[in-house]
Amino acid sequence: MTAIWSGLGIGAVYALVAIGYNVVFIAYTTFNFAHAQLMMFGVFLAYWGLVVVELPVLVVFAAAAAGVGLLALIEERIAISPVRGAHAHLVTTLGMATLLDGTTRLIWGDHVLRVPALGTSATWTVLGGRISAPEAMLIGGVLVIAAGLIWYSRRSLTGLALLAMAEDREAAVLRGINVKRLAVGAFVASGVLAGLTGPLVGPKTFAVSTLAAALALKGFVALAIGGFGSLPGALLGGFVVGLVESLSGRWLGSDFPTIMVFVVLVLILMLRPTGLFGRARERMV
Repeated sequence: MTAIWSGLGIGAVYALVAIGYNVVFIAYTTFNFAHAQLMMFGVFLAYWGLVVVELPVLVVFAAAAAGVGLLALIEERIAISPVRGAHAHLVTTLGMATLLDGTTRLIWGDHVLRVPALGTSATWTVLGGRISAPEAMLIGGVLVIAAGLIWYSRRSLTGLALLAMAEDREAAVLRGINVKRLAVGAFVASGVLAGLTGPLVGPKTFAVSTLAAALALKGFVALAIGGFGSLPGALLGGFVVGLVESLSGRWLGSDFPTIMVFVVLVLILMLRPTGLFGRARERMV
């Protein structure tokens, strides 16, 4: 159970990355390959706020959300808006990811920085396994975030408009939806979410300039397992990746977690090519 709780904790981080990918995918039908870098910036801002300037926790949350949200808006202005087409966006967002990686190293260096836990760092025994307070907050936080986004996408006018855009952008325009404004808003919202979760992710992953590379890869695998465009799929995919990684490391050794993650990915895609919650789209031509 200790390995399971640990897997669910790191799986919650992968799920947050996959959710961010999906928010942008729903709005633009493309991927923001710099989203993991945005989350990494949120972790570093959490370290800066909690350790360097010792701000109150709520101020740190607000500062991280605002800072990364502004960074996402800048990315949208220089890497998304000037170019057209999903293939071009993949190149420009990948370039933005490289730029953010380099900027992180220039500002904070390559040292591993410990982000303090919020409130307490106590460890409890639950169902026969040990779970720390930061892991419990991560798991609970991602469940609340996923539930809130799912409810918002299905019950609010804005959420339904975003789903309509993902289904057929031209039809959404003809129905009077301002697709440009909604798309920009969704992109910035994904950045705000990445910054807002920085103080939760930091105590689990620490702040290090190589963090984004690991999060991007495992987050994309979680997205593929769950299904592109599916928020419940992103949540489940993240937990699956985390559990496979933790349990294979526990029973097979430290050399096998990444291998087993991709073995599970291949097996799932062989059975369900669109992912666990994805669906093939049919269009009349």
